[in-house]
Amino acid sequence: MFGYSTLEETVAHSEVMPGVSEVSASPAATQMLNKVPEVTIYFWIIKILCTTVGESLADYINETLGFGLTNTTVVFVVALAIVLFVQFRLRRYLPGVYWLAVVLISVVGTLLTDQLTDNQGVALWLSTTVFAVLLAVVFGIWYARERTLSIHSIVTTPREAFYWLTVLVTFALGTAAGDWTLDLTGWSPGPAILLPAGLILAVVIAWRFGAGPVLCFWLAYILTRPLGANLGDFLGLSSDEGGLGLGTATTSLIFLAAILAVVVYLTVTRKDRTEAIRDGRP
Repeated sequence: MFGYSTLEETVAHSEVMPGVSEVSASPAATQMLNKVPEVTIYFWIIKILCTTVGESLADYINETLGFGLTNTTVVFVVALAIVLFVQFRLRRYLPGVYWLAVVLISVVGTLLTDQLTDNQGVALWLSTTVFAVLLAVVFGIWYARERTLSIHSIVTTPREAFYWLTVLVTFALGTAAGDWTLDLTGWSPGPAILLPAGLILAVVIAWRFGAGPVLCFWLAYILTRPLGANLGDFLGLSSDEGGLGLGTATTSLIFLAAILAVVVYLTVTRKDRTEAIRDGRP
């Protein structure tokens, strides 16, 4: 979904979405392989699993273990910095490192929004607005500098930096927007899953009817955050709160195990590897 299997397909769609085919880079940078996975069904499965873990694991450590919001935030920010350091040092996509970074960044994105809401008293509508504006600014600077927002062209360090910054902001925005929606509607966790799921379906339909693949990808990427968070709440919360009562610890373990299983599968089968790009050619 929202991906092309070959460079030729990407170039063929460049007239639909300007910048998608901008995959060439400086001579030194083109020695890197694309640093992100191909967008397949496995990509979206792990993405949703990661967003659920981001919600349940943050809640478990912060609330159940009583570690505190600030201490939990510091721990995960440090862990994320270490993993991103390793990720940036790599010259190609490695599933284990990449998806570990996504898991950690999902937790950090959740905690950033929680920090603003719980510790700073920032209203959810305001944090949603701020993160939306920030995301627009990041996209604007990224496109102005690189002339592409396509994840099929993450072959230089600046592009990778823009990519991970965008991912972080989308997680924070998805958390704030999802929580704000729940406050406005008063829905329980079960029915709350239907709204982001329905919006994602609408994005997929729009993509099928010719909407820009890059735009559709990032819209779906944002929407999977509230989908995964609501799913985590539904599984973890007690029946009195509208959930299944699995608890945050059990939910986190189940989804972490599922992520590990899929990542191992992808590592062995290499089904989500993109082609090498050198001097603008596959």
